[in-house]
Amino acid sequence: MDAYSQMIIDAVEKTKNAVVKINVFKTIKGQLRPVGSGSGFIFSSDGMVFTNSHVVHGAEKIMVSLLNENEIEGIVIGEDPDTDLAILKIYTEGYSVAKLGDASQLQIGQLVIAIGNPYGYQHTVTTGVVSALGRTLQTQSGKLVDNVIQSDAALNPGNSGGPMITTDSVVIGVNTAMIQGAQGLSFSVDINTAKEIAQQLIQHGKVFKAYLGIMLQEININPKVKHHFNLSNKRGLFVTKIEPDSPASRSQLQEGDIIIDFNGHPVNSTHELFKELSKKEILTIVDISVIRRAELLHFTVAPLEVKQRA
Repeated sequence: MDAYSQMIIDAVEKTKNAVVKINVFKTIKGQLRPVGSGSGFIFSSDGMVFTNSHVVHGAEKIMVSLLNENEIEGIVIGEDPDTDLAILKIYTEGYSVAKLGDASQLQIGQLVIAIGNPYGYQHTVTTGVVSALGRTLQTQSGKLVDNVIQSDAALNPGNSGGPMITTDSVVIGVNTAMIQGAQGLSFSVDINTAKEIAQQLIQHGKVFKAYLGIMLQEININPKVKHHFNLSNKRGLFVTKIEPDSPASRSQLQEGDIIIDFNGHPVNSTHELFKELSKKEILTIVDISVIRRAELLHFTVAPLEVKQRA
């Protein structure tokens, strides 16, 4: 067998027992009926499961199927519709735990593998490469999800909530969305962001985060610019869009700016910005620094809390 195929087989073999199928039930005409399915993966030894919020939102009953065909009921610990993440808990044995990686080490062009249950076909495997990092994705609800990984791995309905893994068998993303009608575009929530969300959901049952109302793309900073302004950053956050009636729209930020510092901390990635916006003390006027054409500008912005949707 060729080395490429063996590499994928080995990676899937180490992860597959942690991947689950999720069936969702609601009452229709007085009877509990199946209304959809999705994917998930176990990430802790006590049976915590990552999936998508849109898979389980509003469910009256959730059944989780393991690879060994054992089916048990899943309990929702918490969900965050704005990042399309949810945490379930199962009480059973006979599963393995997926190893969570560090998505900051990903590189564009790196091979990735998606495992899920599209259209109910359990444990389907697809492969692709990382197409872009640090993207902001606008969800169907209109919310902006930061720190999204774009790849060309084929995802279909039912893949939602499954893991995106590397050839080292570590999870670097939670598969979350594809753009309808687009070819070769699929998205996963960066596992570093997912871990932060999971910690808040497990501890508090909900998530605190503030927002600026901007769409971002991580970019490299020109070495000459970096040297000229004596910057510690390797990368910056390019503002591709500013949402109307948002904190950013009421500041001096402009589309095309490159954010390099926020709240007194250099920001090299959308995840670093997300961590700053996850601090409750951030709901005040904070300093922000940007590169605009050949200038280094400093001004302020006032983040607002993201209100949780029901």
